[in-house]
Amino acid sequence: MSWHVLLIFFLSLGLGTTLTFASSHWLLAWMGLEINTLAIIPLMAKQHHPRAVEATTKYFLTQATAAAAILFASATNAWAIGQWEVSCLTDPTACTIAMTALALKIGLAPMHFWLPEVLQGVTLTTGLILSTWQKLAPFALILQVANNAHPHLLMALAICSTLVGGWGGLNQTQLRKILAYSSIAHLGWMILVAQVAPQLTLLALITYIVMTAAAFLTLIMVNSTKTITLASTWTKAPALSALTCLTLLSLGGLPPLTGFLPKWMILMEVTNQGFLLTATVIALTALLSLYFYLRLTYTMTLTLSPHTSNSPAPWRVPTKLQTLPLSISVTLATCLLPLAPTLLALVEWS
Repeated sequence: MSWHVLLIFFLSLGLGTTLTFASSHWLLAWMGLEINTLAIIPLMAKQHHPRAVEATTKYFLTQATAAAAILFASATNAWAIGQWEVSCLTDPTACTIAMTALALKIGLAPMHFWLPEVLQGVTLTTGLILSTWQKLAPFALILQVANNAHPHLLMALAICSTLVGGWGGLNQTQLRKILAYSSIAHLGWMILVAQVAPQLTLLALITYIVMTAAAFLTLIMVNSTKTITLASTWTKAPALSALTCLTLLSLGGLPPLTGFLPKWMILMEVTNQGFLLTATVIALTALLSLYFYLRLTYTMTLTLSPHTSNSPAPWRVPTKLQTLPLSISVTLATCLLPLAPTLLALVEWS
């Protein structure tokens, strides 16, 4: 695929996301989501491999179903109250349908079944786009719809997502599926406080994008898609391996790394709202996620010597790849906790 075609697709991705950000009308928001979907599909299918075509088909059918449900919910709301504004989604039935469709679009449990399979079938670069950029436009709508949604629906989606994200990643050996279940768990944390503290949802989304970008860029750099190939990473790039371990622990929410900040603030907010049982459950599910991050860390650091690796991994990291995005994302994924007051003030101001 030539760079001209890639540029058109990436500009279309930006156009779709910007259109959804800037729209206050449901038809324009729906149009932005559709442009996003149609722009990412050629990037997913460019491998010309049956697995990639299967993942592309699953993604298209899922996103088309969610977009149709969003259009139906907006039409139902317009029929009930006569308003097409995104912020005026006050009809209970329409709001429930729209929130469920947006949950399907980003991969919240129990509508998560497409996400691990789709990420497993695409390249690491496309998986990075699916896990980060493609979450922005639906979350822009979620933050506007959440005010009118039923709080029990949001809480059920959040608890189910954190449980599924924790349990689902325990027995995985494919790194893309592990990051998919990590995405599901993090989305559950974000959706939990979308109604009572949207600024914390925004903070959690930003830190999730930074940490996930660091993880994907690291896997792209070392050309690794399975846990067994991580064992030889320490020999190829010891400094990058050490930073990768810190990034994985940050994804797990271990202090004093960046990933601890949103989970700490969300737990404080949920506790202040009086949902002590919910705070306890999601804190325990975070331990499940932390377990498989620790398992990856163990694989990278403690399984090489004195055993030899049976994986056909190259012994040199390719130096032609751009390392500036990787260095920036890894630094932000591990060192932002001391800047927590500044970040909170920035998010609340925006």
